[in-house]
Amino acid sequence: MAERKRLQRTRNIGIIAHIDAGKTTVTERILYYTGKSHKMGEVHDGEAVMDWMEQEQERGITITSAVTACLWRDHELHLIDTPGHVDFTIEVERSLRVLDGAIGVFCAVGGVEPQSETVWHQADKYRIPKIAFVNKMDRLGADFAGTVRQMREKLGARPVVLQLPLGIETEFAGVIDLVRMEAVHWDDRTLGVLYESSEIPSGYHDEARAGRERLLEALAEFDDGIMERYLSDLPLGPEHLLPVIRQATLALKAVPVLCGSALRNKGIQRLLDAIVDFLPGPLDVPPVVGYHPKTGDEETRKSSDSEPFAGLAFKIQMDQGRKLTYVRVYSGTVRTGSDVFNTNKGETEKVGRIFQMHANKRERRSEASAGEIVALVGLKRTTTGDTVCDPEYPILLERMEFFEPVISIAMEPRTRADEERTAQALEKLAEEDPTFRHHQDPDTGQTIVSGMGELHLEILVDRLLREYSVQVNVGKPQVVYRETITKAVEAEGMFDREIAGAHHYGRVELHLEPRARGKGNVFRDLVRDGSIGPAFMPAVEQGVMEGLESGVLAGYPVVDVEVAAIRGSFREQSASELAFKVAASTALQEGLRQGEPQLLEPIMAVEVIVPEEFTGEVINDLNMRKGKIEGIFTKRAVKIVRATVPLSHMFGYSTALRSASQGRATFTMQFSHYDSLLEKR
Repeated sequence: MAERKRLQRTRNIGIIAHIDAGKTTVTERILYYTGKSHKMGEVHDGEAVMDWMEQEQERGITITSAVTACLWRDHELHLIDTPGHVDFTIEVERSLRVLDGAIGVFCAVGGVEPQSETVWHQADKYRIPKIAFVNKMDRLGADFAGTVRQMREKLGARPVVLQLPLGIETEFAGVIDLVRMEAVHWDDRTLGVLYESSEIPSGYHDEARAGRERLLEALAEFDDGIMERYLSDLPLGPEHLLPVIRQATLALKAVPVLCGSALRNKGIQRLLDAIVDFLPGPLDVPPVVGYHPKTGDEETRKSSDSEPFAGLAFKIQMDQGRKLTYVRVYSGTVRTGSDVFNTNKGETEKVGRIFQMHANKRERRSEASAGEIVALVGLKRTTTGDTVCDPEYPILLERMEFFEPVISIAMEPRTRADEERTAQALEKLAEEDPTFRHHQDPDTGQTIVSGMGELHLEILVDRLLREYSVQVNVGKPQVVYRETITKAVEAEGMFDREIAGAHHYGRVELHLEPRARGKGNVFRDLVRDGSIGPAFMPAVEQGVMEGLESGVLAGYPVVDVEVAAIRGSFREQSASELAFKVAASTALQEGLRQGEPQLLEPIMAVEVIVPEEFTGEVINDLNMRKGKIEGIFTKRAVKIVRATVPLSHMFGYSTALRSASQGRATFTMQFSHYDSLLEKR
């Protein structure tokens, strides 16, 4: 019973949003009002608790997701503050993978911005219930109704408005609670710690009644009991409405919408109430599903301490030489000194220590139970996305999806003494960040590092210097291209050779044809005459898929190609897997050469928010960068310009945009698709 009560009072919640919507400020206020911290950290002062990295404090942005826990109304809230910048979207992805609920924070001025859409759809992918908090209601240009409308139009959400702003912009004074039909004011003298309820001011009666009607009509669709009381004009109080709002939220049928101003200390306590009232605990989500690594049978684990231990490692962090493995415990209990089985690696590891994390501060624990998020020390081989479980009851949980890097730079250690340390440091950084890759160019001897954007790589180079004391020279960023073919061809490959006294023979004919952009590669076995035995087809497929990793134009990966094995031949005594693998690879390379190969370049979706008087300069600059203008929209005193632009033409754009708009324009950029590299570009 005690365990069930604990799980009912646990919330694993992520805070997600576009950059600069106010996620970290919201988190800082939550920590202050729950008593977890005794001083409000401000992002603009570089003092935010959750932005603990030096790079975060200097830039005023969140780079890495930070985990903390606090108490509100006897509920334990595990919070993850995620980055809003597109370069660090993997931090959002891996956090949402292990969370039960999310708070979408929206800027009342910017509305639903591009990265808001990205993170919202990431949460949709994992079927995560959400509540929305419209922040910055005190800012000039705040538009609460417009933001709610954009949620409906851009996100496909069903927003259910629970609060209306009491005044907007400089007049913003509090909120109108439509569930309780009262006005809520926060006391500025106590930094918003004290707040009081009162009657709704007379000037807001009509607006509040209309909002209440819309709320009741929306809830009547979800619940027959509400419908009956609504049609019978019976009173509908919080005791009737709150359970229905919770049910609709958990069923992903509604998104409760609240508003406030985190920087002005207004609205946070009611947001905390909404987390407790509407977002799920571990018992409200379905049992986690996985597979037995040997039998392949489906396995489930309920959120219970009595079940066998199962957890997912969703984040690796190097901290003062120690490797911290962040784990969401889905079932069972893990204790200090116990053995856990890494199903992905097939190895058993020992848990040295267990920490409850508060940003970069640690609290020792002797054990962790179902529903908790903790950091384990001692798991040397475990990486992001690995399942750790009870060795007696193995289970393999679904792995995470990682994004492919789109930009690369060349890097060289400044001194010979730095060479070995550079390699070790890059290994540690790559272990922390699955979207960071590095390899050595065999021709130049340079180290090539790849990431999600200029800022991503800039931060990583900065960390090399500060955390690992490694000095490197950095070359100009290089775009990570792809290759494909443009026409269907057939090609043949043969391997006929004696190796170590044994003869190897295999011949393969392949049919190659291009696929639609973004459809990926596929291999098909179309051999119907027995000319390639079934025993050798896996070797043929392996030769093809490995060959697609390096194209014939410039060695970039090949994408969007369908390869089919159609014929072949073998000799009874000399047929071998090696021969068919090499023959398939040879045929593939020949087919790629004949298929009129072309380079594909990454195209970025760019959105620029610019004051009207600078719109012309911004559009001209995008056109000069070979951009394609998708649309221009007006929002109050600013224009929103949306375009697709080749990544190779976007280097240094932030500096150019500041110059063209006197520092008043902002932009966001995220990967859109790959497209053919035109000669004129």
